[in-house]
Amino acid sequence: MWKWPVVVAALGLLALCFGTFQVFAAETGTHAVETRVIARGLDEPWGLAFLPDGRMLVTERTGQLRFVDQGGVVSPPLSGVPEVARRGQGGLLDVALHPAFEDNRLVYLSHAARGDQGFGTVVWRGRLEGDRLTDGEVIFRALPRFPGGRHFGSRLLFQPDGTLLITLGDRGHRPNGQDRSTHPGSIIRVNDDGSLPDDNPFVGEKGVRPEIYTYGNRNVQGIARDPVTGTVWAHEHGPQGGCEINRVVPGRNYGWAEITYGRNYGTGTRIGRGEQAEGVAEPVVQWTPSIAPSGLAVYRGDKFPNWKGNLFSGSLKFQMLSRVVIDSEGRSVSEERLLDGQLGRIRDVRVGPDGYLYLLTDSSDGLLVRLEPAGT
Repeated sequence: MWKWPVVVAALGLLALCFGTFQVFAAETGTHAVETRVIARGLDEPWGLAFLPDGRMLVTERTGQLRFVDQGGVVSPPLSGVPEVARRGQGGLLDVALHPAFEDNRLVYLSHAARGDQGFGTVVWRGRLEGDRLTDGEVIFRALPRFPGGRHFGSRLLFQPDGTLLITLGDRGHRPNGQDRSTHPGSIIRVNDDGSLPDDNPFVGEKGVRPEIYTYGNRNVQGIARDPVTGTVWAHEHGPQGGCEINRVVPGRNYGWAEITYGRNYGTGTRIGRGEQAEGVAEPVVQWTPSIAPSGLAVYRGDKFPNWKGNLFSGSLKFQMLSRVVIDSEGRSVSEERLLDGQLGRIRDVRVGPDGYLYLLTDSSDGLLVRLEPAGT
C-alpha cells in the first residue's frame, strides 16, 4: 500500500499535467483546511484583484498583467500595460480597482520605473476595455529616485473616502525613513486622480512632502483595512529581525531607521537608538527572526467563522501563512503558522468576495491558490 507522502507526490505530478487539484488537507487549531491550486505557471506573480465578473487580475513582476478565471484559465498578457523597470526587487507590483470600477473601469498599477538619477515607485492607472488598458496616466511618482534595486514597496489600498494609500520602501537608503522631504520610507495618501487631499497630516508643513501619510517605514509590502472596525493595518520588512505589523495612523512615525527591533545584517549590531522611544509607534506584532512578510488580509468572510477579525500575512522567508489573532482592543493575542513549507514563498494574500482566502506564490512557476474548509 502506498504511504501518504507518496500519494501527495503523485497528486502533485498529476497536477502539473491537468491543472487544478487539491494539494493537501491539514488540521489547524480552529479549522480543517485544504488548499486548491487554481492556476500555475505564473511568472513571479505579485498582486491580485477580483473583478466583478468573477475573474481575477494578477500582476507578474516581470511586467505582465493577466486575467485568471475560477476554472484556472490564464489569459495572454493584457495590452496597454505601462513599461516597467525590472530592477532588483522592482518590476510590476500591485493592482487595485477603483471603488467605482463597474462604472469607470479604472485599474491602478504600482511598478518600478526608470527616470533621472535612477529608479522609483510609480502608480499608474488605465481603463480596462476588453483585454487591454487604455487612457493610461501616471498619477504618482515617488521622489527622489535612487540607483539601487531595493525596497520599492508597494501595495495599494483605497479608503472609504475614495483616497488611495500607497505603500513605499526606503529604497535601501536608511535616512529616507526619517526624512520627510523624500517620499521613500513612507505611506502616501492621494486622491484617486493623484491630487493632494487637503486633510493629509503634513499639508502646509515646510520641507515635508504633503503626500506623506505616515513615515519611518522601511519596506511596506502589506496593507489591509478591517471593514468592521475601520482599522488599517500594514506590515513591513525588518532587516535581521524586526519585521512589524502596525496600526496605520495618519501622521505617525514608525521609527525606521532610528527606532527598530531589527539588527544589522551579519554583525547583529544595533541599528539607530534602540527599540522604543517616546513619540514612535510601537508595533502590534514584531517578528524576530524576520519572516519577510508580503501580502496582508483581514478576514471577515463566512467560510472560516473562527477566523473573523484575524490578520493573515504571507511569509517569503519561512514559506508559510501567518494567522495573527487580534483582540477587541486591537492587541495581538496569538499567532498560528499555516502551510509551513507546503507552497513556497507566499507573496500575496487576499480575501475573495466568495469568502475564501487566495494566495500567490513567488516563483517563476508561481501558483494562485485558494484556501478552503476541508471537504468543500
